[in-house]
Amino acid sequence: MKVTLNRLNDNFHFELKNERGHIVNVDSRPEFGGNDMGPSPMELVLMGVAGCSGIDMISILKKQRQEITSFKAEVDGERVQVGEAKPFKDIYVVFSLEGNINEEKAAKAAQLSFDKYCSVSKTLEPTATIHYKVILNGVELVKI
Repeated sequence: MKVTLNRLNDNFHFELKNERGHIVNVDSRPEFGGNDMGPSPMELVLMGVAGCSGIDMISILKKQRQEITSFKAEVDGERVQVGEAKPFKDIYVVFSLEGNINEEKAAKAAQLSFDKYCSVSKTLEPTATIHYKVILNGVELVKI
């Protein structure tokens, strides 16, 4: 796996490209000297958690022939000062699913994603605690 970075302006606006040609813009907020032309690197980390766990959950539920009509995730991260850096300490994920989905299967899919499959959350595990909850058709099933 490989990505390349190209600086696009005199500040912090970068274009990142993967080996397949997909492009993501990254920048910093104006208060930190950027131009807000894309998400920050730390926001991309949270996006990675959402995307990785989302792929896991949908894959698991599709294999179990569950009918997913809507799938959303919201991810919040709390950071802590460690020297000059501010890594994530706690990450909170809320999954909202709709459809003809068995409650136990939805809850188990989230648990399997974080405990076994999601490489992004496994990468963050040594320094951040990931908390999650699953809401199915408006009803909260799992809260950790």
